[in-house]
Amino acid sequence: MTVGYGITFGLSIILLALYRFLVKDKEFWLGLLFVCISVVNLGYFMLSLAKSVEFAIIANDIAYLGSVFLSTCMFLTIVKLCGFTVRKRTIIILLSLGAVMFLIVATSGILPWYYKSVSLERVNGVAKLKKEYGVLHPLYLAYLVVYFLAMICAILHSLIKKKGNAQKVAGFLAFIVFINIAVWFAERFVKPNFEFLSVSYLVSEMLFVFLYWTMQDYIHCTNVPNLSAQEGLSGAITNMSMEEKLNKVLTFIGGGETLAVREREILELILGNVKRKEIANKLSISENTVKTYTRTLYAKLGVNSRNELYELIIKK
Repeated sequence: MTVGYGITFGLSIILLALYRFLVKDKEFWLGLLFVCISVVNLGYFMLSLAKSVEFAIIANDIAYLGSVFLSTCMFLTIVKLCGFTVRKRTIIILLSLGAVMFLIVATSGILPWYYKSVSLERVNGVAKLKKEYGVLHPLYLAYLVVYFLAMICAILHSLIKKKGNAQKVAGFLAFIVFINIAVWFAERFVKPNFEFLSVSYLVSEMLFVFLYWTMQDYIHCTNVPNLSAQEGLSGAITNMSMEEKLNKVLTFIGGGETLAVREREILELILGNVKRKEIANKLSISENTVKTYTRTLYAKLGVNSRNELYELIIKK
C-alpha cells in the first residue's frame, strides 16, 4: 500500500504539471485545487512510512491541510464554471473557515478535541493511525457535507437555468462531484485499509484537465472571427442605444442572478463591438482576465459567443 500511496502522489504531481502545460487559460482556484490534491497525497504517503506516532500525526495533519482547502478550491472552481460570481468577502470567509477547521484538526496529539487518543499500528506492513474521535470531529464531517451540498446546488441551478454548452459543463461537473461523494460515503461505511479518496482525487484532476483543455479549444475556435456574420449582426444593432441593448440583454438573466460591476463593463464594450484586446487595454486588465469574465458573463446569459449574444438582441 505504501507503493500505492507513492504512485498516487507521483501522479498528482504529474497531473499538476500537465495542467500547467496543457491548459492555456489558467484558473487560480483550479490550480490551487491541484496543489491541494498533491498535498493530500503527500500526507497519505508520509503516513504510510511513519515509524513513530509523532511523525504519523504530522503526516495526518498535512493530509488534512490539503483536504480542508481542497473542498474550498473545488467549490470555487465549480461555481465559477457554473457562471456565478463570488465576492472577495465570501472568499475570505470560506478561507477563514477552512483555516479554523485545520487548526481544530491540528490539535491532534495535543488536545483531546478532534481525537481523544491516537496510536500507531501497522496493517500489512503499512503504518496507520488508530484514532478515537473527539467531540469536535463531527464538525469536519459537517464541513464536507455543506460543501458537497453547495456544489450540488450550483450544478443543479446551472443544469436547470442555463442552456447549450453551459448545461454540458454542468453535467460534466456533476459527474466529478458524484465520484468524490460516492467514494467518501463508501469509505465511511466500508473502512478500507487504503484511502481510495486519493484515487478519486486523481480521477477528478484528470477530468478537470480534460474539461479545461476541451473548453479552451472551444473558446479559441469560437473566438476566430467570422467577420461577415459578426459584422452583419453587430451592424443590425448599431442604431440601438446602449441602454436599449442592455435592457434587452439583461432580460435573459434569470434565477435572481446579477452581473458583477466588471462583467457589466465588459458587456457594454462587447455590445459596442470592441475587441478583446481593446477591452483589456481600456480596463487595464489582461486578456486572460477578460476571457474569464466573458466566460462567466456568457454562462449567465446562456450564450457561447458574441454572435449568439447579438442574435438574442435581434430576436428580442
